[in-house]
Amino acid sequence: MASANATDSAATGKTPVVTRFAPSPTGFLHIGGARTALFNWLFARHHGGKYLLRIEDTDRARSTEPAIAAIFDGLNWLGLGGDEEPVFQFARSDRHAQVAQQLLDAGQAYRCYLTPEELKARREKAQAERRPFRIESEWRDADPATWPEGAPYVVRIKAPREGETSINDQVQGRVSVSNAEIDDFVILRSDGTPTYMLAVVVDDRDMGVTHVIRGDDHLNNAFRQLVILRAMDAIEGGWPDPVYAHVPLIHGADGAKLSKRHGALGVDTYRDELGILPEALFNYLLRLGWGHGDDEIIAREKAVEWFDIAHVGKSPSRFDLKKLQNLNGHYIREADDARLAGLVAPLLAEKSSGFDEARDTALLQRAMPVLKPRAADLHELAAGAGFLFASRPLSLDEKAAKLLGDEQRALLASISARLEAENDWTTERLEATVKAMAEELGLGLGKLAQPLRAALTGQATSPGIFDVLFLLGKDESLARIRDQAA
Repeated sequence: MASANATDSAATGKTPVVTRFAPSPTGFLHIGGARTALFNWLFARHHGGKYLLRIEDTDRARSTEPAIAAIFDGLNWLGLGGDEEPVFQFARSDRHAQVAQQLLDAGQAYRCYLTPEELKARREKAQAERRPFRIESEWRDADPATWPEGAPYVVRIKAPREGETSINDQVQGRVSVSNAEIDDFVILRSDGTPTYMLAVVVDDRDMGVTHVIRGDDHLNNAFRQLVILRAMDAIEGGWPDPVYAHVPLIHGADGAKLSKRHGALGVDTYRDELGILPEALFNYLLRLGWGHGDDEIIAREKAVEWFDIAHVGKSPSRFDLKKLQNLNGHYIREADDARLAGLVAPLLAEKSSGFDEARDTALLQRAMPVLKPRAADLHELAAGAGFLFASRPLSLDEKAAKLLGDEQRALLASISARLEAENDWTTERLEATVKAMAEELGLGLGKLAQPLRAALTGQATSPGIFDVLFLLGKDESLARIRDQAA
């Protein structure tokens, strides 16, 4: 019998590391799935191995093409596309059935003719007697001559009944289960289709998977899957146990199971509705349950260099949307201005009738150095840039309107006259001019800057007022000031 660590040598280079991410396409790529994909990708990259994708689409009623597309879209956005073409599990049904037949022929599995009614009655009896229900099928060792001709049947694996099965899990440590607790589960349904347990084992073996890194909600499945693996290894060899690493699930900030109210959304929602950059989500997911000292900001290259399973925690990690947004703000400040302009332009085009992508993206890019320090996400960045492309006369928000009383509007007229004479339209010269005017009038700079801000942006907050004047240009700045001057 192969040991649970039969492929530990994979991590030392003797056997190439192969990991896989195998989502079921019944919905979007959720945050937990994205982290599982990330850990598999990082482990393979760290060891110079391969990271593969498999779509587990055997549930034909719930698997959809839009869900498959959404999963690939989310993975590609995060930079976690597979190293080879993805495997589709349903397309391999014949191979799964072939293995089931091998198990039957070798006496490691059997036809079970128990009817749904018989199983229900036995389950209810066990409940009434307050004992665990285990399949005890009289067909386990039945003579094939007694098989009822033409009657429907399922194929069940012959699970071991004595001893225990142990896994040296790379995250959970050594975990053991008494074999008496593993019943003869179904590997082939009555319609001839394989069950999840069989399909996963066959696909992992055929894909050469050496390390199975997945959520700890699959830990119980591992003991059942090992029954199939070890039976096939006994039949033909070449079916070694993988190295298992069952990662604790993600919880909400309150410690409860992660749900939509905590931020358990699709990866596409973080991108499209929350304006998160892929490198920010990559970094945040990396730190959910794994760490490298006190490092919080970890670039992709460093993540590959540092990642190991040994530092994955045994306790559930807690998802905190505010931390993700703070991290996103960091990556926005670090991002290339042209790239940010390209991401924000479609958002502005959707919300602002005054924005023309072909004409205005260059101005948006020039504005990025003063816009991005104030934004935590792409939508905030778009909102902060909106004033640049607003049509005259500007609509003032409530706070801006309060900044423009009669006295302030009179000041705007004086400022307009002073700025009209300014030929050096740079932030440095504009700042010197307005400061000089404030000193002449015996006013603090804010007494001029705030009315200017309201007139130029329609808001009470904005980037530095001299940056605003420079970005809008002389003609547009003067026109906006005059619109609001007394």
